[in-house]
Amino acid sequence: MPDLLIELFSEEIPARMQAHAAEDLKKRVTDGLVDAGLTYASAAGFATPRRLALTVEGLASESPTLQEERKGPRVDAPEKAIEGFLRGSGLTRDDLEIRDEKKGQVFFAKISKPGRPASDIIAEVLEDTIRNFPWPKSMRWGAGSLRWVRPLHSILCILTDEIGEATVVPLEIDGITAGNATLGHRFMSKPGDWIVPGSFEDYEAELKAEKVILRAEERAEIIWQEASNQAFAAGLEVVEDQGLLREVAGLVEWPVVLMGAIDAEFLDLPPEVLQTSMREHQKFFSVKNAKTGRIERFITVANRETADHGATILAGNQKVLSARLSDAKFFWENDLRVAKEGMAPWLESLKNVTFHNKLGSQAERIERIAMLARELADVTGADADLAEQAARVAKADLSSEMVYEFPELQGLMGRYYSEAAGLPAEIAAACEEHYSPLGPSDAVPTAPVSVTVALADKLDTFTAFWAMNELPSGSKDPFGLRRAALGLFRIVLENNTKLKLSQVLSESFDSRLKQTTKVLRRYITTGSSDEKMQIVEEQISALWQTSEKRRDGLLVFLHDRLKVFLRDEGIRHDVIDACIAMEGNDDLALLVKRARALQEVLSTEDGENLVQGFKRADNLLTQAEEKDGVEYSFGADPKFAEDETEKALFAALDAADAKIAKASKEEDFTTAMAAMADLRGPIDAFFEAVQINSDNEILRRNRLNLLHKIREICLQAADLRKLEG
Repeated sequence: MPDLLIELFSEEIPARMQAHAAEDLKKRVTDGLVDAGLTYASAAGFATPRRLALTVEGLASESPTLQEERKGPRVDAPEKAIEGFLRGSGLTRDDLEIRDEKKGQVFFAKISKPGRPASDIIAEVLEDTIRNFPWPKSMRWGAGSLRWVRPLHSILCILTDEIGEATVVPLEIDGITAGNATLGHRFMSKPGDWIVPGSFEDYEAELKAEKVILRAEERAEIIWQEASNQAFAAGLEVVEDQGLLREVAGLVEWPVVLMGAIDAEFLDLPPEVLQTSMREHQKFFSVKNAKTGRIERFITVANRETADHGATILAGNQKVLSARLSDAKFFWENDLRVAKEGMAPWLESLKNVTFHNKLGSQAERIERIAMLARELADVTGADADLAEQAARVAKADLSSEMVYEFPELQGLMGRYYSEAAGLPAEIAAACEEHYSPLGPSDAVPTAPVSVTVALADKLDTFTAFWAMNELPSGSKDPFGLRRAALGLFRIVLENNTKLKLSQVLSESFDSRLKQTTKVLRRYITTGSSDEKMQIVEEQISALWQTSEKRRDGLLVFLHDRLKVFLRDEGIRHDVIDACIAMEGNDDLALLVKRARALQEVLSTEDGENLVQGFKRADNLLTQAEEKDGVEYSFGADPKFAEDETEKALFAALDAADAKIAKASKEEDFTTAMAAMADLRGPIDAFFEAVQINSDNEILRRNRLNLLHKIREICLQAADLRKLEG
């Protein structure tokens, strides 16, 4: 069985596209081969800055011959119908077979589709793949119609048989004819020295001999190992950055690691500024002094070896870096001057920065967050004055020159500037932490002031967009509201914050709508027409009338996102539903505590069987109440109990009732659920021994009231009726 090797050689492919492109090439080609009837043993895709490559091993030499049977029209069908069937099958009337069926004699055609050579199929599949390749961006060049990410120069496409003989797959696309040769490194291989591999192993080895490392993970490993060694030799360490490592590995075919020094005048810049500037502008790794945390050097990766061992390259990079860092230093020094004067110019300028065209300015948003932070301080245990002050300056750095240049430093620079302004440490920490967590691996703020401002920021984001009906839909979430919900959950749960969402959301909605009313009325000038004024007032009235409905919709959204959040813990969505149905479902910490306890009980045999017993009791009671037209909700009396299991159940229910009520009040849901699970035995024994619908009407009513007691006691912990199964 032959092996297939494909290489598409072009100008430089952007690093961010390479890994995905290698997978797309593999998937599209192998899917096409399989659809055409060719099987294979394994396949792998590769990418370098100048080439996409694919190896397919154990490929079938040809597609199988297929036999197909088609049922045609009846023998006495109109002649045109028979002729159409013959055209479709490619046969003559003599080739058809006649069979007897219930409705008469029917024509059948047996069609044989001969197999095709692998090379023919590969040519078709590869041409279709190249012409329809899903690049995020592509271009045309010259007079051709072909589109590719960068100009495509050559196509290598060979089949190698069992004895090692390689043949070129005949293919021509837009004037580019497939061949059996490729080129090595742009600068370090000999000009015009073509590589002619006989197999994938030859291809990879010969590329390496011509200074091209095919595998991206191998290039990344070389870069990291050499960078770490050079830093270690200088008594320093490289700041880990996996994203940058992947990107740089996609920029070079032959990585040459060089370490340079940062000019002394820039060493006192915040390390995050140095790291961000070097990463974003130059793709440099930062090298720090582990003892001081100060970044002192940088690592750059060249794409070639030079006679002077990279000295010229380093000199050029250091010159460019100095220019970049001079800008950063200028921004830093200017910002520090403003910060030391209290940041007032920045706060004033935020009045002219639009947060959203329907939601007013950043300054108006800050005002809402500050008011909400003061209200939340009682919940989080923060000092209300500090929380409000932190909220008012937390976003001041958005107007700074440094954050304008490097938006990813927002919050962090706020901490530096707050410290420079002499503000309390709690406020400086809140400036940095109030955006957190942005992702699942981010730390959650724990300091009371930071928690307060972070909660206020996220809650205002929700109510602002819900008030304006700007909601996530399908896969679209342009304002990151789903991500913000997960951040809210982590802050509340990891800090065990008792937050009554209904009350907080109502207050936040009211604050938001009051501000919106001002914004809308601001556009009504003295000379506005009565019609325009009426339209605006109608808009304001509609917003207030729908505020409660939208607040409830926001709570439903948060509950739905909570199901997603807890799914990773193994908590079933119906368990969440059973807990949401209980009073206090707007307290996220309480809700999750209840859900975790219920899930733990349901993972035991007693818990699962109790649910079945509860549902049996609930169904029998519901049916009886519907049939009799009465509610059996009181009057269960142990003096009417005849069977010992019935008496035991009365006693067990009384004991469980007291225990569950006490534990639920203390929010000790683990104890409450355990007490509920203990009812499994008495309930099972009761149903085994006792007939509910007794002929004795007194016994029947008493037992139905007893079922109500089972329902009432079990529903104290969670609404078990919401559980599936």
